[in-house]
Order: sequence, then C-alpha cells, then structure tokens
Amino acid sequence: MTTPVWPRTGNIPLRHALAVAARGWYIFPCAIGGKQPALPGNWQQWATTDPAGILRWWTRVPFNIGIACGPSGLVVIDLDIAKDGGGTAATGLESFAQLCQLHGQPYPEDTFTVTTPTGGAHLYFQALDRVVRNSAGRLGPLIDIRAVGGYVVAPGSRIGGRAYEVANAGRPAPLPSWIASLAGELPAATGAGRQPPDPVSRQATRYALAALREETARVATADIGTRNDALNRAAFSLGQLVASNLLSPAAVMTALADAAQRCGLPDDEAHRTIRSGMASGARRPRAQRARLISPGRSMG
Repeated sequence: MTTPVWPRTGNIPLRHALAVAARGWYIFPCAIGGKQPALPGNWQQWATTDPAGILRWWTRVPFNIGIACGPSGLVVIDLDIAKDGGGTAATGLESFAQLCQLHGQPYPEDTFTVTTPTGGAHLYFQALDRVVRNSAGRLGPLIDIRAVGGYVVAPGSRIGGRAYEVANAGRPAPLPSWIASLAGELPAATGAGRQPPDPVSRQATRYALAALREETARVATADIGTRNDALNRAAFSLGQLVASNLLSPAAVMTALADAAQRCGLPDDEAHRTIRSGMASGARRPRAQRARLISPGRSMG
C-alpha cells in the first residue's frame, strides 16, 4: 500500500478518490455535498479500487467519496459533535479522551485521522481478525463505530462548503485490543440472525437508558459535601445494570466522569469512585424486568 500525497490542485474530487483507492480502500460515489450513496442499488456492490471505474465516475461528476469499511479492512471511530449542544459530553473527542483516561490508555493519535466539516474526527484503524460491527454510542456519548457493513465519507469530500481533511496521513494503526473489547467483537463466522428482543427486554432497555440520564443528572447537580457519595451511589446503581447487560460499561463510565467533572469533583477522585462503585454494583446485578426496579433504590 502506498502513502499518497493528498492533492491540492486540479480535479480535486478525482485526485482524492484515486489517493484513497491507492491505499487499497474500496470507494464509491456519494452525493455532491452530502453523505448519501449517489448510485442506484446497494452501495456495497459499487465499492471498488479500480482506477478505470474511478476515472469514469469522478471525471464526469464531482461526487463526494464513500469508503466501504468492511472490504477495506478498516474500523473507524467516528467522534461527533452534539447537534444541540446538550448531552453528557460536548464532543465525541472529549468523550473518547475521557474513555481513554478511565482505562489508563493513551489517546491513539498515531493513526490515520480525518477532521470532519462539523468539527469532529474520524480515527482509522486496521481491523483485527474478528469482525467489529457498526454501533452508535456503544463506546460512549457521541462515539460511533463504522466497520463491517458501514462506510465513512472520505477526505476531499465537502458538506456545507467545508471539507473532510486529513489531519494525520500515516498508516492506520491496528485497532487497540481494549477498544475492540469494549466495542464487542463478534466471531467472523456468525450463525443465524438474532431473535428480536421481546417486549420485556425492550422495556428494560428503555428503563436503563432513563436511569443513566437520571443518575448522571443527579451527580452533575450534587451539592458540595454530597458529590462523592452521589457519584458512588450512581456508579453502584448503573454498575448493576451493566452487569445485567442493559448498559455498556464504556458509556456508563464516560457519562459518570463527565457528570463528576460538571459538579466539580477532581478527576482522580472521580475515577476511583466510579471504578469502585461499578465494581460493587456488578456483584449485585439487577433483575432484567424493568417493572421490578426503579432508579436510585438499589443501595438500601
């Protein structure tokens, strides 16, 4: 695989498309100024690295560029920006930095990185031997995963007059094992599709998400003198839901860390309390049926 020089003159969309394909990444046309696939049918059938096909498409129309992550051997961490300025983190960059800190891992700067028109970022990684699926928010607020069955918009593409730009043109690093573990890897060979969740499971999931919102709000507004206790209680309560597979541990840790920061707790103290509270909660998983449980009542 070559490391192309990213183009600045000439037919910019075409040259960017060729530069992306030169890395061995499978691309297809996306709408001009948009993210939607531009050609009829399934976009995955159009993805290619063939320069002849790329020339035919991009010499006629200045399409945006989509990268099919699965055949390209990529897992892309998509760090977004809150659309309304709310939520548990201002940006996916901040959320992901907190996640790295909570797990005692360095922020993975040494990998191919693209900044997005909204101010977010795409971190590109080499996929491992097992499949990582697309997900939204599994790692934490405003953190999405684009992998098998998904695509990202490539550098050189433009939306709203702003471009996707290469911030680090190096090779994608191997996907860190700790991220792969949190992302929930699945074996490459999968059996029949999963059965849809039953009504009780859906109710429990809705309850768990509501509990996450309520517990983090309670921590964020805790008064001085009660903050650490509020954080410990929230970590215990949500740790029970994590142990019942109703919430992602990464999402809970990131949301609680953000709430603790907003109420003024020092980071080191907050992280110790979160780990301890969640570990204690995990030893007492909650009942799966949402109607039998209620937020804030698990530490009687």
